[in-house]
Amino acid sequence: MIQKIGQIAVPVKELDRAIAFYEEELGLPLLFRTETLGFLDCAGVRLILSVPESEAFAHSSILYLTVADVAATYSEKGATIRFTDEPHTVAKVGTTEMRMVFFEDSEGNTLAFMSEHQTED
Repeated sequence: MIQKIGQIAVPVKELDRAIAFYEEELGLPLLFRTETLGFLDCAGVRLILSVPESEAFAHSSILYLTVADVAATYSEKGATIRFTDEPHTVAKVGTTEMRMVFFEDSEGNTLAFMSEHQTED
């Protein structure tokens, strides 16, 4: 039975640049690093930035990062993060609305900020 995500690896081309992006723009603390790996903490989930050993490990998964308010984060980070769309609602289940906005990290990997809000209808 899965309890939580323990760690996620993200392939990068330039480790120093990637670590700087995740620390400075996303506010994730660096736990430690090696020559080819950077380990950051994302609210208890370890994020590994990895220079791939081979082409087989050079493809990205999308990381969905929960924030309090997608629109506010979009406004706050718009000058320093390259967004690929605008905040939008992707689903509404009952009175819960899920909003997302997609962006690219310094290595061209796709990520998303997401938030859930209660609606009145």
